[in-house]
Amino acid sequence: MRVRLPLTSLSVSGLRASGYLALTALCALLLAPLVRAGKGFVKPVAEAAGKYPAHDVHSDEKVGIAADPYDTAEKAKIFSVNFKDHGCLPVFFVITNDGNQPISIAHMEVMLITAHRSKLTPIAMEDLYRKLSNPTANTGPNPFPIPRKTVKSGISKKEMEEIDSSQFEARAVEPHGTQSGFLFFDVADIDSPLAGANMDITGVTDAKGHELMYFEIPMDSYLKPGAKP
Repeated sequence: MRVRLPLTSLSVSGLRASGYLALTALCALLLAPLVRAGKGFVKPVAEAAGKYPAHDVHSDEKVGIAADPYDTAEKAKIFSVNFKDHGCLPVFFVITNDGNQPISIAHMEVMLITAHRSKLTPIAMEDLYRKLSNPTANTGPNPFPIPRKTVKSGISKKEMEEIDSSQFEARAVEPHGTQSGFLFFDVADIDSPLAGANMDITGVTDAKGHELMYFEIPMDSYLKPGAKP
């Protein structure tokens, strides 16, 4: 004779708990690869431009621009690509608009002028990809060829996505807002590109289309002892 035991509330609760734990464990196993795959580049959170060591703030126009080079190994950890080995300098570029009207940067021009008067403009993305894929590629003038360090060629899809998500792409800055992103400069043949350098920015216009006074950021302000964030 079979004896049927009553299914008590305790046993039901136990079964439910066991089922919940099993389901939770299964979901964790299924989601783990997705979590790992989603882990990637995270762009730094921008502060107001005036809080960076190297900046130029126009108080009367209520606009400030800052340049924060990622020239150290510690700061460069946010990237998978070793830009230094490829002769590239990433610069975190920040524009803050404290006015009540938007400003346009659709026609903005940025130039890094070194102490030796070399004039460097940000590398176009297609040129940057080519430079990273082919370490011997030259994306700027080089009247005196210098032997370069041999680096691993090729660029992965993940690295391309990382660069795409990091670059400065804004075309305007909203009132009381800040826009940011990275600009990349080819400094492969330049010793100490930041010492004595200035970054000049033109082409920033107000809501009526009037161009603001040009911005000039002294990069020595970044290099001063204790200045680096």
